[in-house]
Amino acid sequence: MKKKLPLISFVFSILFISISYSQDDDVTFNRFDVTATTGIGYGQVKNDNEPNYNLSANVGEVLLTYNFNSNFGISAGAGWLQLSGNGFNSSGNFYHERDLLKFPLLVRSSQKLTDKINLLLSAGFYGQTIINDEFRFLSTIEEDVYEGWTFGFQGFFGFEYDVSNNWSLGINVSTQSDFNKLKTENNTSFQDEQSIQTLNTIGLLFGYRF
Repeated sequence: MKKKLPLISFVFSILFISISYSQDDDVTFNRFDVTATTGIGYGQVKNDNEPNYNLSANVGEVLLTYNFNSNFGISAGAGWLQLSGNGFNSSGNFYHERDLLKFPLLVRSSQKLTDKINLLLSAGFYGQTIINDEFRFLSTIEEDVYEGWTFGFQGFFGFEYDVSNNWSLGINVSTQSDFNKLKTENNTSFQDEQSIQTLNTIGLLFGYRF
């Protein structure tokens, strides 16, 4: 947790600085907007007892934002994470697949760079739960090896282009990291605790204002 504090402080500092330079409340703005993001990347699985390994990531997220003014809002929504990759432990080599359902709560800042291009920054916290977890060893398949909830911090920045008064599209880069660890179930061939650290993705974003 201590290693994450500088990153969290840095991201929130950027957000608060951008908010302090927000435009006047007289500027016309949309009270609500919806943003959908997709991305690909990778994350590191950190284990207490077994070797660490990397997983490829496919992510998707839909956020509803309530805007207090033209620059500052609160976002909440749901996301899906699909992780997969190879690793090895005391039980042998394996191929690991995991699906997670995620619920973020974020502070968001939007800054106009030009008439059509906006800079988006967001930071906050999430809770996520495992939907499917499968380890494929050479001769066996172990399912539901890890279960439960993890909580963590995520940050995001992106650029969006206003296609019209209501629609926008762009690119985004995001990162997230778990605070707590998951434990293996008692019926598995190995016993360990693990967390997903520094999951970084890049992808597309689509926005609609109303």
